[in-house]
Amino acid sequence: MKDKLLALQDEALKLLEQADSLSALNDLRVKYLGKKGPLTEILRGMGALSAEERPVIGQVANEVRSAIENAVQSKQEALEAAETQKRLMSETIDVTLPGRAPGKGAVHPLNKVIEEIEDIFLGMGFKVAEGPEVEQDYYNFEALNLPQNHPARDMQDSFYVTEEILMRTHTSPVQVRTMESMKGEVPVKIICPGRVYRRDDDDATHSHMFTQIEGLVIDKHIRMSDLKGTLLQFVQEMFGPETRIRMRPSFFPFTEPSAEVDVSCMMCKGSGCRVCKQTGWLEILGSGMVHPRVLEMSGYDPKVYSGFAFGMGVERIAMLKYGIDDIRHFYTNDIRFLKQFVHI
Repeated sequence: MKDKLLALQDEALKLLEQADSLSALNDLRVKYLGKKGPLTEILRGMGALSAEERPVIGQVANEVRSAIENAVQSKQEALEAAETQKRLMSETIDVTLPGRAPGKGAVHPLNKVIEEIEDIFLGMGFKVAEGPEVEQDYYNFEALNLPQNHPARDMQDSFYVTEEILMRTHTSPVQVRTMESMKGEVPVKIICPGRVYRRDDDDATHSHMFTQIEGLVIDKHIRMSDLKGTLLQFVQEMFGPETRIRMRPSFFPFTEPSAEVDVSCMMCKGSGCRVCKQTGWLEILGSGMVHPRVLEMSGYDPKVYSGFAFGMGVERIAMLKYGIDDIRHFYTNDIRFLKQFVHI
């Protein structure tokens, strides 16, 4: 039996030396040291040995088991080291390669247009005013001459939080809050940029969330001609000195008289093209003289003071300025779209 054990050891050590993978090594470990292996079978036959032979064979069997276990451990360490070295060789980094420069960011086109509009109006003496996007019904409608059940409320389908709280549908509430804070003092000369919300189906020209900039001027002897002159200066600085405007009668509950303002098409210079639908004009904003009722509700005597207001969609301005044909590009975060404005 001693010879059998020594022969088993020689066989196992030879095969272990030839193992070329951890899986093959594990198979050999199970084969020789497992419960069904030849070493276990030999040990089970020790019961037939005499009392003198058992300790001798037992010692040889333990020495064989230890030799095989040590060989398995050594081979495992060698194979693991070889595998680690192979992985390191395949994952080497060539430090002589040129580095990758970080990508350059850019100001979002909407933010850029807002900054341009603010700069133009700041140059005309306006101040920037802001207010909450979650607004009270009073400031969003009632203080703007839109009482409960007024039919004009249907023009702006709204997101209501409660019966008295809603997501603002325009930035006009900022005008009301500013007039209240001024407590009847003049002059008031502000623009109000910010996001607004309306229940609308999103498509190429509409969005349930968009950006507005509204303006308000209140003082003594403010006239419609002041409004026209202000808007003409704005569009010529925004779109070029050759840009013209026209004002068409319209209706807004918070201004009287009211006017839609068009600019001469910057694509065709007013001669007519696909962009302006052959009219030579593009609608750009709404405006008018502040309604006496709005002045009165905010603490101004309409017999003494007058004012004008206007409002424009920033997306509309940006689409005209940069030739963008789908408002959804502003909100989808497509890096291909945004990269176009890195150098603008």
